[in-house]
Amino acid sequence: MADRNLTLMEEFILLGFSEYPNVQGFLFVLFLFIYICILLGNGLIIIITSVESALHTPMYYFLGNFSFVEICYTSNILPRMLVNIWRQKRNISLLSCAAQLCLFLVLVVTESFLLAVMAYDRYVAICKPLYYSIIMNQRICVQMVFGSWVIGMPVLIGQTYQVFSGPFCGSNKLNHFFCDMPPLLKLACGDTSGDEFFFYVDCFLFDLTPFLMILMSYIRILSTILKLPSTTGRSKAFSTCSSHIMVVCLFYVSGLIAYFQSKSSHSGSIDKFFSLFYTIVTPMINPMIYSLRNKDFIAAIKKLFSKWKV
Repeated sequence: MADRNLTLMEEFILLGFSEYPNVQGFLFVLFLFIYICILLGNGLIIIITSVESALHTPMYYFLGNFSFVEICYTSNILPRMLVNIWRQKRNISLLSCAAQLCLFLVLVVTESFLLAVMAYDRYVAICKPLYYSIIMNQRICVQMVFGSWVIGMPVLIGQTYQVFSGPFCGSNKLNHFFCDMPPLLKLACGDTSGDEFFFYVDCFLFDLTPFLMILMSYIRILSTILKLPSTTGRSKAFSTCSSHIMVVCLFYVSGLIAYFQSKSSHSGSIDKFFSLFYTIVTPMINPMIYSLRNKDFIAAIKKLFSKWKV
């Protein structure tokens, strides 16, 4: 039994959406369009928050970093997926697969903590407005962003090493469009309960913890908003948070559905659909949510384009 398919795998085959051979051309155009939208939308946010002095505030500093993470996040997945569809060659080496998985996990954790930092920024702005400039100074903002990037790196690198240090049995076909933890564990040999346990511990530490921080911030914010005497004041205070609330809901709801779906008995096609929404569609929608619902940002865009026309 020990020799049963304990072959030294050198690569996986990412099946992606190969079960739909008649729509490969359409999928290539669709995903290319989505990727261009993600690059343009998030790139525009980064440029405008950098060059427009009126947006040199902590809120837009965090938003610019969040958009950069979104670009990295999708660039880790979409270019390879587009190449696979175009060339119909879906193999990926173990090293490339490990790198993709590790980078994906690090970027997901970074995004989670950046969302928590952005919620804390709104909490300070609304609940402690007189101390805002003192608490959210430049040094603290840089430290928060840096901490969001590095907080999970050692654990996630170690967990990726642990998964790939063990052997893989049977087929090398990965029924997904990128190297993600649940489909990889399905191909691993022997008892994977330890890997699964640590994976969900990481989810608790690096996803649920920032979510609870966001929840606590918004409970405080809501309590403060309801105490405001004027309806105009309440409306203005809530409008500064509405975009962030929508992005948080999209990120966490789609992520939870994707990972709970992977543990169910449903088909791999449904799993991939939910993962697609979580990893690709959401980063495309986020720039629209932030730009279309933000008067300061729209004014900055108009000002920037008016300078270009001149």
